[in-house]
Amino acid sequence: QVQLVESGGGLVQAGGSLRLSCAASGRTFSSYVMGWFRQAPGKEREFVAGINWSGRITDYAHSVKGRFTISRDNAKNTVYLQMNSLKPEDTAVYSCAARRDGEHIYISPRLYDSWGQGTQVTVSS
Repeated sequence: QVQLVESGGGLVQAGGSLRLSCAASGRTFSSYVMGWFRQAPGKEREFVAGINWSGRITDYAHSVKGRFTISRDNAKNTVYLQMNSLKPEDTAVYSCAARRDGEHIYISPRLYDSWGQGTQVTVSS
């Protein structure tokens, strides 16, 4: 397993941008599929974006497509989530997750092996 630590959350006005980072420990980071999930109060955790081991394949939830971009830097053991045109409904705790299958991106959180502690994103209207 890898250890994951998120950063970059905060308070932003609607229409603004934030960039989340997820730093991973371990020498096998490049073999993992990475995902970003979010959970708002009273709601289930939901898939936001995923990226395969090479970064060539990505997937997004419909609600964020065109506004969010996931990327990774395997040399730095880090995955990013660039969030633009933020909306109040994007407010949630955002967590990154890792899955040892490096190729297939899954939207179910149950299929990921390791999780970070999460970072709060609050978008004011």
